[in-house]
Amino acid sequence: MTNNLLLGRAAVAAGAIVVAVVEFALLHSAAGVDLAVRSANSTRQITVTAVIVAAAVAALAGWALLAVLERRTNRSRVWWTSIAGAVLLLSLVVGPPSGVGGGAKATLALLHLSVGVILILGLPRPRPEGANR
Repeated sequence: MTNNLLLGRAAVAAGAIVVAVVEFALLHSAAGVDLAVRSANSTRQITVTAVIVAAAVAALAGWALLAVLERRTNRSRVWWTSIAGAVLLLSLVVGPPSGVGGGAKATLALLHLSVGVILILGLPRPRPEGANR
């Protein structure tokens, strides 16, 4: 992987995390949205740390999958985009509905969509000319 591609993908991953943190700060702190989720019999507050970790895990997992696919198939971008899109849709089915209240559900949906769309559009940039596969 070339340094430019590596730096570009790192910037996309960092950008997704920054966007999630800014959204969290604006909606939670500035707008007063109580970001809590319900699981089983408990309710848990979502913190900025949880937002950072979730966005970082999504970015790194997506990047790792893309790297593996690039080594194994000529159609890595198509496969990666399809898988990433399916994972984003699944996260929207599972994540936001667990929010406590309309504001939390809307905020969770926005966080999932923002991070997902940034990663889906940004990570699979075309490889440099002459790259194998």
